[in-house]
Amino acid sequence: MPTDISLHIGSRLTARRQRLRLSLADVAQRCGVTLQQIHRYETGANTISAPMLWALSQCLGVEVAYFFDGLVVEKT
Repeated sequence: MPTDISLHIGSRLTARRQRLRLSLADVAQRCGVTLQQIHRYETGANTISAPMLWALSQCLGVEVAYFFDGLVVEKT
């Protein structure tokens, strides 16, 4: 089950990809992973590691913080 954080980061990844008018295949090729893996990241099915998050930020021309913008997590 995806976490709220994985879903948020995935939605930010999708938004950036779409803003750049890139396909899943385009991002996969730029970042050196499979199209299926990018899809899993976007849907929150797979958690993105710190090194991969860095690589995605470089491939998509944003700071790592971009993926966390707007994230609200309830404190327990």
